[in-house]
Amino acid sequence: MARKANAAFMKALTPSKELAAVVGSKPIPRTEVTKKLWAYIKKKKLQDSTNRRVINADATLKPVFGAPKLDMFKMTAAVAKHLK
Repeated sequence: MARKANAAFMKALTPSKELAAVVGSKPIPRTEVTKKLWAYIKKKKLQDSTNRRVINADATLKPVFGAPKLDMFKMTAAVAKHLK
């Protein structure tokens, strides 16, 4: 039996204006938010060179993360505050 996707996980959520600067303003599921954030982080080379788990926020990500640096595992919690 195939596993059913979690409906709450796939629910389209509206990003805050700070987060919309990275992922766009249309409602999208959390999974897509994460994909777009990582694409942005990689494109701008924001992963710390010495500790790859740390993301160095640029001017666009700082208001989303609420800090100049953030551990990748804490990113989802920081981003969750910007989704409704």
